[in-house]
Amino acid sequence: FISSVYFLYQVSLHVFVCLLGLVVLCHSDCFFQQLVIKDLRNPPNGCEDKDGKQHNFGSKWVRDCMQCSCTTEGLSCCNMIPDTGIVDISEECELVVNKETCSAKVVLKSDKTKECNPN
Repeated sequence: FISSVYFLYQVSLHVFVCLLGLVVLCHSDCFFQQLVIKDLRNPPNGCEDKDGKQHNFGSKWVRDCMQCSCTTEGLSCCNMIPDTGIVDISEECELVVNKETCSAKVVLKSDKTKECNPN
């Protein structure tokens, strides 16, 4: 059993070396960071976020309007707020973002209390 586990970590390390430093952009507002295995005898039991905080495998969290999850493959995060380049907004409207609620709405530039109708 121990040799099987060692082989699995050896294969994982080989895959990691092949993908070293790879961050895959799944979408302009999402990213995936491959799990790093530094020591085969002491494998990680979670992912480390950009702030250095550890998250267990299978966990999900939201920080700075980024919805993230940790798996044995690595860390994936997606922005919960739409990118202004993706949303089709008419000339007289603008996208207003509320980072406290991680929401956005399209309003008139001339009167931000009124929402714009979709094009």
